[in-house]
Amino acid sequence: MHDAVPVVSRRTFLALAGGACLTAALAACAPGGGPTPTPTWMPPAGPMLFPRDFVWGAATSAYQVEGSVAADGRAPSVWDTFAARPGVIKDGSTGDPAADQYVRYEEDIALMAGLGLGAYRFSLAWPRIQPTGSGRANAVALDHYRRMIDALADKGIRSAVTLFHWDLPQAVQDAGGWAERDTAARFADYAELCFDAFRDVDIDWMTLNEPKTHAFVGHWYGAHAPGLRDPDIAAAAVHHQLLAHGLAVERFRAGGAAGRIGVALNLIPVYPADPSYADGVDPLDARENRLFLDPVLRGTYPEEAIGTLPGQLPADPDAFAALQRDGDLGTISTPIDFLAVQYYGVTGVDGSGNETQIAPTSAASWQQIRPEGLYDLLIRLVRDYPAVPLLVTENGIPDPSSHVTVDDPHRIDFLRAHFQQAARAIGEGVPLEGYYVWSLLDNFEWAEGYQQRWGLVAVDFETQERIPKASADWFASVIAANAVSSA
Repeated sequence: MHDAVPVVSRRTFLALAGGACLTAALAACAPGGGPTPTPTWMPPAGPMLFPRDFVWGAATSAYQVEGSVAADGRAPSVWDTFAARPGVIKDGSTGDPAADQYVRYEEDIALMAGLGLGAYRFSLAWPRIQPTGSGRANAVALDHYRRMIDALADKGIRSAVTLFHWDLPQAVQDAGGWAERDTAARFADYAELCFDAFRDVDIDWMTLNEPKTHAFVGHWYGAHAPGLRDPDIAAAAVHHQLLAHGLAVERFRAGGAAGRIGVALNLIPVYPADPSYADGVDPLDARENRLFLDPVLRGTYPEEAIGTLPGQLPADPDAFAALQRDGDLGTISTPIDFLAVQYYGVTGVDGSGNETQIAPTSAASWQQIRPEGLYDLLIRLVRDYPAVPLLVTENGIPDPSSHVTVDDPHRIDFLRAHFQQAARAIGEGVPLEGYYVWSLLDNFEWAEGYQQRWGLVAVDFETQERIPKASADWFASVIAANAVSSA
C-alpha cells in the first residue's frame, strides 16, 4: 500500500447504500474536479465465475504488521528512523507494535485458513535478515520466516514473498541508499541469501514492492522514508531499484530455487478530464506507468517520463541517462515469470497537462476510485506488452474513520465492483491468475500511522485483538464459490 503527496483536506469516502453497485454510485455521486466517466458496462445478473485454479489471497508488509522492531537482531530501517522524526507521522506513531504479527503469526494464519485463503503475500524484513545490509544472514530471522512459511503450507496456503517493501536497512541508507548504484548490488546479495534459505519452497517471489512509490514519495515528495525532496535522487532511485530487481532475477535463475519470480508495480490508468485534453496524457502516463513497465518488459526507458513538461518527473534527463551503463537495461528486462499489479484507482489530466481529480476519492485522498480502470489496465497490459501471467497483488480501500469497526459495506461494494472487472477481463482473455486484497489486517499505514484502517480483519491496537469485519465474511463466500455475484 502507498499514499501519495499528502493533501491537506481528506475526503471521507462517499456513503454507499448497502448492496448497491459501486459503479452506479460513482456515476451519480462524483464530486467536482473533472467529469467522471460514465459506466459503459454492467455486470450480468448471475454470478461471474473465476477459473478453477484462480488464487485468492490477502497481503501485508513487514514494517506495517510485524512489530518487534528490536527483537532477534533486527536493526533499524529507514522507516524506524523516519517515524522517529517529530511531525512526519500524523498520529506520532511508529511501526512498533503494529499488528504484532512477528509474535502472533500463528493466530493470523488460523484466520487466513478460516477465510479459505489460497495464498498470503507478505514481505521479508531486510534489516531483520541482514541487519547491516551486507554480510551473512541472521539465522534467527531466517528461522522465524521458515516457521511462518511452513505454518502457511500446513494450512494449504501458498507463500507469496516480497523481498523489499520499503524497509531499507538504515546502514544502507547511511551509505547513500538508492541514490547509489552499490545498493542494487547489496540487494542482489540479500536476495540470494533468501533464495538459498527457502530454495525448496514453491514461492511466488516479488523482488520489489512499488518502486515508483518508494522513489517518488520517499525521495521526491518527502512524505515517506527516507524523507528526501530531490527529483534527481528520485530518478536515481528508480533506476537503481529496477537494476536491483534485474540482478535479483538473475541470481534466482542462476541458483535454481523453486517457485517463480516477478515484481510488484503500482499502475494507474490516466484519463483526460475532457476529451480535448487527450494530448496531455502521454507525459503523465510515461511517468506513472511506462517508466517502470517499459524497462522491465521491453528493455527501454520512455523519453517522455522525465523532463520539464507538466506531468513529467522534473529531473535532469541527461543525469538519468548517465546513471545507465551498458547492459543495465538487459539486466532489468531479464524475463520474469509473472507481473504483480497493484491497483487502487485512476488519475486525470487537465487542459494544462497537470494531474487532476476525475473520480471520487476514499478516506485516502490520493485514491480516485474507478473500478473500470482495472479492466482498462489489464487489457492494456495484454495489448501493449509481451505476454506474461498477471496477478493483482494489492487492491483495497480504507474505512471512513480511524475507529475500530467491523461494519464495512463500503469495502464489500468496492471489492465486488473490482472483482467483477477482473472477471470481465479474464473473460476477454487476460491471463490473470490471482487476486490479493489489501490488507489482511488493519496495520501501520505509513505516514498516516494508525489513522487509516485497510484490513479485512480489524485490529484493536491496544489489545491486539483480531475481529473479522463483514468484508472478511463476504470475501470468504467469494472464495468458497470462486465467483462474484452482482449484489
